[in-house]
Amino acid sequence: MSASLIQPIAAGDVLMLSGPRPYTLASDLDTPPRDATDVFADLAAKLVRMGDGDDFVAIGGHVVLDPERGWILADVLPPWLHIDGSAPEASTMRFFLDHLVEEGASDRPGAALMSAQLSQLLFVQAIRSYLSIFRPLALGWTRVLGDQRIAPALRLMHREPDRPWRLDDLSKAVAMSRTSFAVRFKAAAGVAPLTYLANWRMAVAQQRLRTTSTPVSTLALSLGYASESAFSNAFKRATGMAPSRYRTTSTASRPAGPPEGRRYPAIN
Repeated sequence: MSASLIQPIAAGDVLMLSGPRPYTLASDLDTPPRDATDVFADLAAKLVRMGDGDDFVAIGGHVVLDPERGWILADVLPPWLHIDGSAPEASTMRFFLDHLVEEGASDRPGAALMSAQLSQLLFVQAIRSYLSIFRPLALGWTRVLGDQRIAPALRLMHREPDRPWRLDDLSKAVAMSRTSFAVRFKAAAGVAPLTYLANWRMAVAQQRLRTTSTPVSTLALSLGYASESAFSNAFKRATGMAPSRYRTTSTASRPAGPPEGRRYPAIN
């Protein structure tokens, strides 16, 4: 393990990986690791004890994002998030963590449901905390969404990418002048509103070409293009290849699934 990838953690910290990647959780890096596939082989077990179990208690879980829209969030998150347990933003997460421990150790009716709901709330709070801490450093839809004045325009573009949006339409939707809206949007997103819309349509197109069998002609209309030809030309300018070739290439290179034995982290 490279030193640059070692991250010290303390009581109350929350770590979240934004994708399925292997990692090692350790109280002592010199201890031989054990693959968590074996550690958690008994799926009925609520708790797993390793050694004397006195070093720390770790709570783990995963959240499955919506297959249609989850990529919108996953694409803007860093590979992993670390929320310091001593930060003000972590107080709500400590509340959820305490109750997760309580529910995990209890045999009360509904404990599993409570744990699942608390896990989802913990996930949302982790995202909120991350955005609260790092949004000033970022550009893109997350920062625009944090600006209550122009966020409605962003939601309109996301919700209705097929509409022939003009700058007038978007600025009127947020009760701003064209110039003020355009300047404010670009300062937050890093690009002009209509450039963002074009990029958004291409991002949606790429995701749907990778994950669905929607005909290119249908996809073109759903994204506001007058014809399949117009969409194909725009897509080729943006990606360097035609939509049909992009779909074929993406499907051929898509991994079948996580390698056997790497579905869980390593623990030592």
